[in-house]
Parts: sequence; C-alpha cells; structure tokens
Amino acid sequence: MLNLWNPEHVSLAIGLITACLLGLIHGITPDEHTWPITFSYSIGSYSSKGGMLAGFFFSLGFTLQRAIGSELSYFALTGFLMHVFVENIVYIIVGLVMACSGWYILMRGHSIHLIPWVDKWVPHLPHDRNVDAPVPLRLAFVHGVIAGWGTGAFATILYTVIAPTMPSPWLGFVPGVLFGMGTLLMQVAIGATFGWWLQRRQISSEGKAFIGRYVSGNTLLYGGSLFVVAGSLALIAPSLAEWSINTGVHVHNLDAINLGLVLVVAVVGGVGGVSMWRAMQIVTKGRHVTREYTGKHVG
Repeated sequence: MLNLWNPEHVSLAIGLITACLLGLIHGITPDEHTWPITFSYSIGSYSSKGGMLAGFFFSLGFTLQRAIGSELSYFALTGFLMHVFVENIVYIIVGLVMACSGWYILMRGHSIHLIPWVDKWVPHLPHDRNVDAPVPLRLAFVHGVIAGWGTGAFATILYTVIAPTMPSPWLGFVPGVLFGMGTLLMQVAIGATFGWWLQRRQISSEGKAFIGRYVSGNTLLYGGSLFVVAGSLALIAPSLAEWSINTGVHVHNLDAINLGLVLVVAVVGGVGGVSMWRAMQIVTKGRHVTREYTGKHVG
C-alpha cells in the first residue's frame, strides 16, 4: 500500500512508484528550490514554448542531481546532506547564481556563457541569440543541478527510505531519476503556464520582451539576494531554519509555514509580483523602454 506521507518497508515496485508520485507532488507544490527559478526563466521567455523549455532544462539539471544523490544514498553516502547547514549553504549558492543571472539579464541583455560544453547541446529558441531573448536556458540547467542539492521532506524520503531499498547498486540512481521526471512533468506544465500568460497579453512584441526581461531579471537579482540573506541568517541563527508553523494540511510543502515557503512567497509573489505590476505600468503607459532591455522603443 502506498503511503506518500510516511512510506515504510517499501518493495521495489512500490518504491519506484512512490518516488515518481513524490516527484509529481514536489513539482506542483510551492517549493523554494523550483518555483522561483522556473517562474523567472519562464516569464523571461514570454511564450508557452519558451516556458516549457525553461521548466524542462531546469528540471533536467535537477533530475541529474537527484540521480547522483540517489546513487550516493544507496551506498549510505548522503548523510552530510541531512545537516541543516547544508541546506543553508545551498540557499546561498543558489541565491548567488540567481543574482548574477539577474544582473546580466538586466544590464547586459544577453546570455551568460559559463560552460561551453553545455552551450553546444542545449537548444535555443529562434530568438534566443538576440536582445529580445533574456532567458539563458543553459543557465536554467545549471540552476537545476545546484538547487537539487537542497534537502527537505521529499529528499529525506528519497535518500533514507527508497534508494537504500534498491536491490543492486546498478539501480541505486533509478528512484532519483523517477523523482526528477515527476518534478520535470509538473515544472514543464507550470513553466508553460507562466509563459503562456504573458504571451496572451495584448501587448506588442517589444513590450513583451521588455516585461520578460524586466520581471525575470528583477526576480532573479532581488530574489537571489533574498536567498543569500536567508541562508546567511540561518547559518548564524540555526533556529531560523528549524522554525515552522503547522498548517494542518497533510501535503508535503504545504504542511507548514517555514523559511522555504516564506522564500517562495517573497520571491514569486513579492519580487515577481511587484516587478510584473511595475513592468505592465511602464508598457501600458507607453513610457520609453531603453535599448538595454529590448533594443527598441515601446509605445
């Protein structure tokens, strides 16, 4: 019998199904390791196709990490990930990468070329190499790999309950892959929704390019800064990382108000929401949009 809340004594088949279902739930519920980044890159693409690709490549990197983590846990080598300070360090690293990406999107208007070998095989949108395309999809992939090292209820179940039950080291990575694929399916859908929403606005293509760049850049820059601050404060005051208020909802990621949920709301709802409102105001009032954003004028 499946018990997604507290699986115990799982068989091979039940364990694999549980890993996949947990990934689906992880992908659709507000999570600080997925939503802020998927939102930022999807809005930046300002299309449903671009949003899908943003969610796909972020989750692809995330899946790669979870496969590695799952294999390590089979050999009981993931104990270090269970320490609270590791989660806080991941917050800081993710935040720094987000902030750097946001800064380049806002100030440079082009993608970041960090690892050429990734750039060779990650496809680009038709407009991905010009100034109207702020979303560096290869960086979304890198974000996924880094964010995947964060822990929580889902990772704990995957690493301590499911992966160790695999019958062979050759299968140790499989629960991580299935968990990642479940997350990928949901993040692709969410990314497409964010991109589709902006695509459907009755705004010129120049206006959409400006909004995409403005919102994604600000969300990554200031949202990443919030991640760095939160991770640093939690390292200084460990009680902050352990703080939570029970909501009574029997669903992972929704069962408590904690630092992770606060970050999701602050970054997506706060920084992203305010940036979207501000960008829409600029475009709808026909104000001048500088070349650093779109290379053209709006209005």
